Amino acid sequence: MKKTEYAIVDIETTGGNAGGSRITEIAIIIYDGTKIIDRWETLVNPQKEIPLPIFALTGINNEMVQNAPVFEAISEKVFEMLTDRIFVAHNVNFDYSFVRYQLEEAGWKWSARKLCTVRAARKIKPGLASYSLGNLCRSLDIALENRHRAGGDADATAVLLDLLIKCDDQNVIQQMIKNTAYDQRLPPNLPAADFEQLPQKPGVYYFYNQDKKVIYVGKAVNIKKRVASHFSGNKITPQRQHFLRDIYGISFEVCATELMALLLECTEIKKLWPVYNKALKRFEAKYGLYEYTARNGYKYLAMGKIAKFQTCIEVFNTVRDGTDVLLRLTEQFKIDHRFCKYSTSAEEIPVRANDKQLPPVEIHNKSIEEAIEHVLTHKQSYFITDKGRVPAERSCIWVEEGQFYGMGYIPAEAVITQTEEIKEYITRYKSNEYIMQLIHSFATKHTHKVVQISK
Repeated sequence: MKKTEYAIVDIETTGGNAGGSRITEIAIIIYDGTKIIDRWETLVNPQKEIPLPIFALTGINNEMVQNAPVFEAISEKVFEMLTDRIFVAHNVNFDYSFVRYQLEEAGWKWSARKLCTVRAARKIKPGLASYSLGNLCRSLDIALENRHRAGGDADATAVLLDLLIKCDDQNVIQQMIKNTAYDQRLPPNLPAADFEQLPQKPGVYYFYNQDKKVIYVGKAVNIKKRVASHFSGNKITPQRQHFLRDIYGISFEVCATELMALLLECTEIKKLWPVYNKALKRFEAKYGLYEYTARNGYKYLAMGKIAKFQTCIEVFNTVRDGTDVLLRLTEQFKIDHRFCKYSTSAEEIPVRANDKQLPPVEIHNKSIEEAIEHVLTHKQSYFITDKGRVPAERSCIWVEEGQFYGMGYIPAEAVITQTEEIKEYITRYKSNEYIMQLIHSFATKHTHKVVQISK
């Protein structure tokens, strides 16, 4: 049986992502589990400028790489040294992504089993204050020379791997390098136990950074499967690499249904404002229907952009949506169009109170008030009941006067007509237009799950 060999790799680069940056230096050390059997390193001409912050970190400048080989010229050597060996690096996915990307550019189809010495050290040497290469070397008395140069870091990583193998009385490394080992795909700073505890149920999951702050909230029909999808694939954008490096923990909350997971995700994003959530942050109702009284005593209805500290009658995503409602109100309640402002850019038509063609102010204002009352009173109150997390309960989503009131879980034997008792099981949440669109869409398709609340 062929002995397992490890290719310990360290690279220096022009930046943080393989798609937009290039390798400036590479070192590869071949280790057979007991001793080093080969070693090679070289500077690499990245064919692009090396940024000053990178020079300050590594000491590698443009002059140093000017006459170095480009990666394509060394690609065959790299490919031969890595083939049929375990790819080892400290924070392995970073080095692996660069090497694989530039090998593919040079025409070499390559992949390998990986071993991350950050994750291996966390398992074999638990409880240390830090698992960065520099701090690990200090904690474990490993000499580290030429820090942030490929050769120096690779040498230290080789010593670290040798130490970990010798201390590995639980056969951790062999388990980690199995082809089926999911552990290799996890972010380097995420404890495997956090992933292993995830259920295969609907719900919401939270990613935390080193300071225990939530940096991402997501929803899923299957929490474990969805979280795993974040860590799979070969995307090499800087945003994704930064995202994965920032994940230090995961927690979750199981929900009975996908709709409840959607609603919880939305409210949590609005509350926590996680740095890596983008899509739902942008979703806000932008326009509102307002009522005001002019100096001539006539009431007006107007569409306008939503502003803080202003209360509107109804909210809309587009001017068109609001205009359609306003037109229906003017027709239904016979409101003179001169007293309606249909867009934020429209100019108000001057109206004089003594104009004989105008309706009496009292009659007109009453029509405006009836239109507003119609909008407010026709906002329905109802709740949606569905399956619970366990057979002994049912889920409940509560809508009150057209707004999301909250949601929770009620006993399976609860009498749904006793609405005040059911309300005691509901957790309050803030409503918004997006949430109401989700609820309305579901209620329209699943009318048998909707219970109207009489006023």
